[in-house]
Amino acid sequence: MPTIRKEEITKKEGQKMLRLLVFSFIFVILHSCNTATVKSDFKSTQNGSWPKDSIVEYTFSGLDSTAQYNMFINIRNDQTFAYNNLFLIAELNFPSGESVRDTLEYEMTMPDGTWLGKGYGSIKENKLWYKEDIVFPTSGVYTLQLSHAMRANGAVEGVVNLEGITDVGFEIEKSISN
Repeated sequence: MPTIRKEEITKKEGQKMLRLLVFSFIFVILHSCNTATVKSDFKSTQNGSWPKDSIVEYTFSGLDSTAQYNMFINIRNDQTFAYNNLFLIAELNFPSGESVRDTLEYEMTMPDGTWLGKGYGSIKENKLWYKEDIVFPTSGVYTLQLSHAMRANGAVEGVVNLEGITDVGFEIEKSISN
């Protein structure tokens, strides 16, 4: 009967452990993916500055006309963003020609000045609610237009270049209330 050396047993156990770790890693990655997201896009601003007259536009199509969706506006900001809140104008245009225009306000910091959002370092990403349980009833191309509506306290004119906004995006997820 051949004898198995201690080194061979240790090597086999190491290989089993490595396979288990690789399998666990792949399992975690696959199950951490958000399968509810059906559309998502980001556009960068010009050198971390969002001009007042710059409209960020997204087009999308191919959504199930019988399903409900949640829409989000995603904003990435850095430490140069000088405000506690963010005012946005969002206009959703339907293929039928109908449009819905909203003025939105989002808090960007806690009362003590701590940034809201996720991320480490100088960039924070905020996933902001826009529309809940919305239905896209007709097939065709939808357009979402986003612009900022920021003003300094007491000022009539808007902020010409909103510093600190690095990226503007949107996300559509299938609603779990279906």
